[in-house]
Amino acid sequence: MPFRPLHDRVVVRRVAQEEKSKGGIIIPDTAKEKPQEAEVIAVGPGARDDQGRVHPLGVKVGDRVIFGKWSGTEIKVQGEDLLVIKEADIVGVIEPA
Repeated sequence: MPFRPLHDRVVVRRVAQEEKSKGGIIIPDTAKEKPQEAEVIAVGPGARDDQGRVHPLGVKVGDRVIFGKWSGTEIKVQGEDLLVIKEADIVGVIEPA
């Protein structure tokens, strides 16, 4: 990836939502909420403490995460819409079944 996040920031790609509701109604793009589930694309080296030591992040590339609704900064890299968020905005990691 040509974009490298710094400190405790994480670059994620939102996971696409269902096009239909559970009742079978097709949801138009204008009515959809942005998904809060994403795949981690890149991670920064970690946050520094008061002594200058770097603490690595708890997520890694390939993890599927849930993040806060109003989190992050939207960016476009090579025509792809991505989101840069702080690790603290990640609510949790979705473990594979």
